Amino acid sequence: MKVKSIFFVVLALVIVSCGGGSGGSSARVEVPGEIYVPATDDYPEYIILDKPQVNLAEFQVDEEGWHVIFDGTSLKGWRGYNRDDVPSRWSIDEAEAALKFSGAGQGEDQSDDGGDIIFARKFRNFHVSIDWKVSRAGNSGIFYLAQEIKDQPIYISSPESQVLDNENHIDALAGANRMSSSLYDMIAAVPQNANPYGEWNNTTIVVDRGNVLHFQNGERVVSYNLWTPRWTEMLQNSKFSKEAWPIAFELLNNVGGSAREGYIGLQDHGDDVWFRNIRVKVLD
Repeated sequence: MKVKSIFFVVLALVIVSCGGGSGGSSARVEVPGEIYVPATDDYPEYIILDKPQVNLAEFQVDEEGWHVIFDGTSLKGWRGYNRDDVPSRWSIDEAEAALKFSGAGQGEDQSDDGGDIIFARKFRNFHVSIDWKVSRAGNSGIFYLAQEIKDQPIYISSPESQVLDNENHIDALAGANRMSSSLYDMIAAVPQNANPYGEWNNTTIVVDRGNVLHFQNGERVVSYNLWTPRWTEMLQNSKFSKEAWPIAFELLNNVGGSAREGYIGLQDHGDDVWFRNIRVKVLD
């Protein structure tokens, strides 16, 4: 074959490999720290962020074997969801030895430097214990097994234990499954034993091989199992149904991803809220 002919054959192969020609599409460039999940007939494409994780061995272990991941003095290990820093509305309230979110009084519509935060280490089987209190009509949440989805909110991939002033926030009127320590929009916390706004509560969440328990102020209030037909049915009967919110249904139905692990997160819902004594006990 002549050299000129060889040149045109190679050129044609380059065009095809790059998606050139009629009906072709450009190849997606891989980005370090991002895992691309292509669209299917049922679900849109999305990107999972794969950021560095903190070393749990650097955190204090108390006398009961819990890792103290917030001790009231340092934000070590914490960062904004989809960020590398901590939003400025999160700070340490030294008088309360607490992690505080300062709301702007605009609910979820605030536009300044807020946002959800996560502890930058994924957990699979674990207990997490958190003390919390809210302002009057306050709303927040505790997330677990969350994935970090680029340009998407945390709650499309994570179950949420509700944090709420049950007496004064409008969300409580939407149903018992919106009240404190409930599995948000799916299972009501029973008994409902939350202390009123301005007083401390404790939520402890246990995740063990798909078995999940919520405890509020020492009493078990929620029990369910992930990755089961019943879990899928609950999603279908919630705001996260396949028809209403396809990407949320896909991610929550496979919560924790293939590794069955994810982040612990705290919600910015626009209201003042405090968290303290945040501890994790790893089960595996």
